[in-house]
Amino acid sequence: MTHNKQPGSKMCFVCGQENPFGLKLDFYETTSGEVTVDYIAPDHFQGYPGMLHGGIAATILDEVAGRAHIGNNPPRFMYTAKLEIKYRKNVPVGQPLTIIGKAGKDRGRMAEGWAGIYDNEGKLLVEANALLVNLPEEALGSANLEELGWKVYPDKE
Repeated sequence: MTHNKQPGSKMCFVCGQENPFGLKLDFYETTSGEVTVDYIAPDHFQGYPGMLHGGIAATILDEVAGRAHIGNNPPRFMYTAKLEIKYRKNVPVGQPLTIIGKAGKDRGRMAEGWAGIYDNEGKLLVEANALLVNLPEEALGSANLEELGWKVYPDKE
């Protein structure tokens, strides 16, 4: 099984390693069209005591579903047109979580993705289906992605 680390963006709320308020998630492509994240949500992202805020869970699922389609050269940037979430069980803070994203049907400029958050026993806690749309080429134009902070950041110690 491969574990190729995907690039991140400097200030993105989800993957931005330099965003002091962000989640700082690291994404690994485990197979083509599948990404995995290992995460322990800190207390400051909780809603009710001991539980991850549902909006933060939705944000994570949104990013992971899209990341399953990202590829590498050039990266495929997409935005979410529709996100359907099923909250099955509360997501704990302070405990290991595994988040998986899988690419679904690809329809050219649109695609489907799925993502799920699992606890450390492998139970599915929250899942989402996403309808994704390619970011228009003019949105980034001829931008140098590395200058914008899009690169593979070293793993945390």
